Amino acid sequence: MALSNIWVVVEPANGQLTTTSLELLTHARTFGAAVSAITWGGNGAALAAQAGEYGATTLYDAGDLAGGLPGAPVAAAIAGLVGSAGAPDAILIPTSYDGRDIAGRLSARLDRPVLTNVTGLTDEGGLQTEHPVFGGTLNVKARFTGDGPGIIVVRAKSFVAEPSGGAAASVSSIAAGDLGATGTAKIVTSHVEERTGPKLEEAAVVVSGGRGLGEAGSYSLIESIAKLLNGAAGASRAIVDAGWVPYSHQVGQTGKTVKPTVYIACGISGATQHMVGMKGSKNIVAINKDPDAPIFQIADLGIVGDVHKVLPALISALEGRG
Repeated sequence: MALSNIWVVVEPANGQLTTTSLELLTHARTFGAAVSAITWGGNGAALAAQAGEYGATTLYDAGDLAGGLPGAPVAAAIAGLVGSAGAPDAILIPTSYDGRDIAGRLSARLDRPVLTNVTGLTDEGGLQTEHPVFGGTLNVKARFTGDGPGIIVVRAKSFVAEPSGGAAASVSSIAAGDLGATGTAKIVTSHVEERTGPKLEEAAVVVSGGRGLGEAGSYSLIESIAKLLNGAAGASRAIVDAGWVPYSHQVGQTGKTVKPTVYIACGISGATQHMVGMKGSKNIVAINKDPDAPIFQIADLGIVGDVHKVLPALISALEGRG
């Protein structure tokens, strides 16, 4: 059966839609179905042009949440929309803190299961999802059976965001209704981590460090190279768990997925958990003193050497470029 209607939850951030939201809109329109977007924050009219440019014809706005968390009200609003407008073939949701919260609550309201950690989505007489399992060593495929919309939570960088040149989406308001106790939670304060340079998940160059750095102080080498290359500094799970760097730097299955033009892995052996999050990079450079390190199996350029000798030399060469 041909797909006719797909809804995409699109997250607002700093006056525009997140990159993952645009990736989902782009892929949704490839199925030839009508694509509708669902957002919140009371800024729907301003986001309509961007949503339309990436494939949505309608933008449903759940409105200003008045300082509340989006999970409960947005899930309730979507459930109400399903009841009034009918169920779509699928509801695509970004893998983010808010996205996962919305998906879980929506699953309870619609009594429908959720497929998570999705990295591929095809039309095989119905939507078929692809998921990496066992640390990314195996991919499995799944599909929904039964009536009702499939709730699908998709990982960042699974698709490429490309504008279609479409006109601005028409905006319709949707309401959450009475949320009871679940609607009383409020955001009292928030903290945005200070950073310089591009975001890790959007950088064209990512330089990551692992346990091979030896100590937390050596991570400054990673930051220096990232800055010189106008890139972002990343990390393996090992040094995040060790407390050397914040979780926001983690690349891997339980961290962020990146697909930069150049990925430089420094002192990272190449555990499957890490490689899942960066193996889609266009060019991978690996620096490790162990010639048998698994990271070399996917590297385009491998340097067998001590990072404490290679990285200072690289910094010196980059600084010498002027």
